[in-house]
Amino acid sequence: MKQVDIYTDGSCLKNPGGPGGWAAILVYRGIEKVLNGSDPETTNNRMELTAAIMGLSALKEACEVTLYSDSNYLVRSITEGWVFNWSKKNWIRKQPDKMVPNADLWQQILRLISFHKVTFIWVKGHDGHPYNERCDRLALSSASAASPVSD
Repeated sequence: MKQVDIYTDGSCLKNPGGPGGWAAILVYRGIEKVLNGSDPETTNNRMELTAAIMGLSALKEACEVTLYSDSNYLVRSITEGWVFNWSKKNWIRKQPDKMVPNADLWQQILRLISFHKVTFIWVKGHDGHPYNERCDRLALSSASAASPVSD
């Protein structure tokens, strides 16, 4: 399997419900592929998950992936098994009739990590990690571009 590193970040202006952006940088044998995009009305967590989804979706074959993120929500949900429990419970939370937030995105992530061998690594945000800093700038730029222009 090819070994690929993916660095991700998400951003949302006026969280929740404001414009957001996401970014992923894929690195394979020193070659980088940069992806980024936006959503006009979203949340920070949705952008964090979207960054991971888009990064993993860009891979054309099954790969061994190390995915780096400053999102505890993303990393801990996988590494501590929360997402697998949510899936087993049909995305219903402890409170009756309350759906797990972002279940649509979590379902996509589960499909992708069943195809790729993925190790999730948390990195501290805004701490000088070069790829995390680049992803942060790209995500913020995408979020700003999605923001309505005021007169």
